[in-house]
Amino acid sequence: MQIKKTKLKGLKIVTNKVYKDSRGYFKEDFKQTLFKGFKFIFSCTSRSKKNVLRGLHMQTKKKQGKFVSVLKGAILDVAVDLRKNSKTFGKHFKIELTEKNGKSIFIPPGFAHGFLAREKENIVHYYNTNFRSSKHEIGIIWNDPSLKIKWPIKNPILSKKDKRNLTFKQFQKK
Repeated sequence: MQIKKTKLKGLKIVTNKVYKDSRGYFKEDFKQTLFKGFKFIFSCTSRSKKNVLRGLHMQTKKKQGKFVSVLKGAILDVAVDLRKNSKTFGKHFKIELTEKNGKSIFIPPGFAHGFLAREKENIVHYYNTNFRSSKHEIGIIWNDPSLKIKWPIKNPILSKKDKRNLTFKQFQKK
C-alpha cells in the first residue's frame, strides 16, 4: 500500500497493489496500522446505478472519518473540507476511484463526502470512524456554485433528501 497526502490536511489517497491472474484479482484494501489516531468501528456498502450522485453528506456531531473503496465499477469521489478552522475550509478534492485502479481515499472527520456513479453498476465500501447518527446528518447541495466543483454531469439522479440539501452559505450560518 502506498499513501499519498493531498493539499487538504488529513485527506489521503491510498493506492493498493492489485495482483491479477487468469482467475481474477486480489488486493489488500485496508490496514488499520496506516491510520494511527483513527479507529474504524463501522462499515457499510452502497450500490448505485450509472449517474446516481450521492452527497455531499456529513455529520455535524459524531463526525465520521471514512475510508472509501470501490468494489465494482467506478466513481468520481469528492470531499469538501468543512472544518471551520481549517486553512482549506470550503475547498474540495476529487478523484476517480475504480475497481481496477486500486485507489481508495481516506477522508478525515469534518469533511462532506459525495460521489457520482460512472458505470452501469457501482458498489462502494466504506469503513467509518463513527456510527451513523441520523439526528446529526446534513448535506450540502452537490452543485453549489460557491464550491466550484466541476461535475461531469448536468442532471444526476438524486435522492429526495439530497435535492433538499443546504447551500454552502446556509451551512456557514449554522
